[in-house]
Amino acid sequence: MQPSLYDQDFHAWLTHNAHLAREGRPDQLDLKHLAEELEAMSKSELRALESRLAVLLAHLLKWEYQPSHRTKSWERTLIEQRKRIARLLRDSPSLKPKLDESLPDAYESATRWAADETGMDESDFPATCPYRIEQILDKRFLPIASSKHPSA
Repeated sequence: MQPSLYDQDFHAWLTHNAHLAREGRPDQLDLKHLAEELEAMSKSELRALESRLAVLLAHLLKWEYQPSHRTKSWERTLIEQRKRIARLLRDSPSLKPKLDESLPDAYESATRWAADETGMDESDFPATCPYRIEQILDKRFLPIASSKHPSA
């Protein structure tokens, strides 16, 4: 059995199917692979959101738990990740309801990252995210260091 265009040349397959769709020939589209690729694209968008959320959360944790180490770089990262998340949500509004369900995984990644970068233990951070989605995305929100934090 000869490999399909999908298996031989992904770019050519994409171009060919786009052409078929534009020409109004849906009966010739490779629907099985198109469905798989569309699902993969959807998952990729969600992973991008979770990744940006994790970076943002890690920097919020570092900001709160190591106030003596705050840098302009951290502040720029907070600004940039919020902009990129806002752009993702603007381009794909259906991702907005996914923020709440993505938060636990993103926060788990963020605590590992923040612990690694600060030298703190993951257990030094709250077990669940201490910030609400509205705070996380608010460009004016910066957590205030508390005296109970080990590095405050």
